[in-house]
Amino acid sequence: MKHLLHSLKSGNWRALLACFLYFDTGFTVWVMFGPLAPFIKKDVPMSPAELGFLVAVPVLGAAILRVTLGNLYQAYDGRRVALMGIALSALPAVVLLFLPFTPSYTLLLVLGVLLGVGGASFAVALPMAGSNYPPKVQGLVLGLAAAGNIGAVLDGFMFPGLAEHFGWAKATGAALPLLALAATAIFFWAKDNAPKSGNAALALRSFGITLAGLLVLVVAVHAGVFGSGKSGVLLLPVMGALLAIAVLPKHYRSVLVESDTWVVMLVYSITFGGFVGMSSYVTTLLITLYQMPKIEAGLFMSLLAFIGAMVRPVGGLIADRVSGVRALIVLLAAISACDFAFAIWMPPVASGIVLLLATYVCFGLGNGATFQLVPHRWQGRTGLMSGIVGAAGGIGGFYLPVIMGIAKESTGSYQMGFATFGAIAALAFVLVAAHRARWLVWALPQEVHLTHEVPQGVAIQADSGA
Repeated sequence: MKHLLHSLKSGNWRALLACFLYFDTGFTVWVMFGPLAPFIKKDVPMSPAELGFLVAVPVLGAAILRVTLGNLYQAYDGRRVALMGIALSALPAVVLLFLPFTPSYTLLLVLGVLLGVGGASFAVALPMAGSNYPPKVQGLVLGLAAAGNIGAVLDGFMFPGLAEHFGWAKATGAALPLLALAATAIFFWAKDNAPKSGNAALALRSFGITLAGLLVLVVAVHAGVFGSGKSGVLLLPVMGALLAIAVLPKHYRSVLVESDTWVVMLVYSITFGGFVGMSSYVTTLLITLYQMPKIEAGLFMSLLAFIGAMVRPVGGLIADRVSGVRALIVLLAAISACDFAFAIWMPPVASGIVLLLATYVCFGLGNGATFQLVPHRWQGRTGLMSGIVGAAGGIGGFYLPVIMGIAKESTGSYQMGFATFGAIAALAFVLVAAHRARWLVWALPQEVHLTHEVPQGVAIQADSGA
């Protein structure tokens, strides 16, 4: 506790708290459709695959928008970028609160993209929080800022109960006071000390083009423009990612030719993608698999999200001590084992919840461990890399509910869905293990290098983020 307080006092704790509230409320809005999905389905008829697509669209929206929002943060004041993001993510709740008729499925998809702006806050909240603290506590600070994942806990507690009494559309209005609180904290407390580069006007235009293009793509996929059935849905993240990359400045795209970038992106698509994707879908999973009542399923979703969010700073703290590399090797193996256990066994309710709890702990610890690596490996480009790596996490979160819905609709079981994600986690484990020796050169804190008598030249290289 003494070490924690000392670390917090080494920077601006008010700015850290503002960034936490920004990400927390953004996350609440982002996964709002998850616990509301069983209620929405009663008014808006849809198949299991369409339901999976609906709850996945906000996740994808955040994934793609993080790239250009991270680019905008790199060029412009983070406080103003955050306030713009809060305003955009409030629009769906305003529309649903005052809409005099039941919205169509297409309108819900459009609103889902805007909800994704809340999840895109990741690309601004984390680097802005980190800019207020020294490098030696980045794992802890970024873990605390990103513990805003706890916003998903509010979803499970608030929205099912409100939907039961007032209707699901009116229930979304509960997000508006939370967003107002975050905006107030950002306005008065947030401070952005990160160095800026690039053209702010061009960066803002890139973000606008990405948002508009994504809205068009989502509606076009639903309309069958890119093929009927599941092909268009599965291609959507690729098309969205290509759109975001196309509008990035050329010199920023250079990070995409580095193998380290792709391995870290894959890891985060599993840890954070698993967290947000499962948070969006677990209510439906528990109701379908175990016939759990809607309110109870929402509470379990809150419990799982709370645990995953709370251990994230612990993951960052552990990674500060032993490096994110060593932590991730263990955590990826554990995630793969949990997924395969579900796929092979399809356990009864008590064992299933224990397995989900264990998986969420690994997700949370893995999220903190992954982002300990980013400021060490990509110094001076943390905002951009937060957007790119965060996008990969969001894309993983998009595919989880989509593939779960497709597996259920095609086979009548979730086994193939769990087996797919178990195999992907196993692949990430192999890749991180293969990069272990090279990554430890820059991933370990300098004092740990000195303890292990690393030559001085290597320690300097690690400190420069080479």
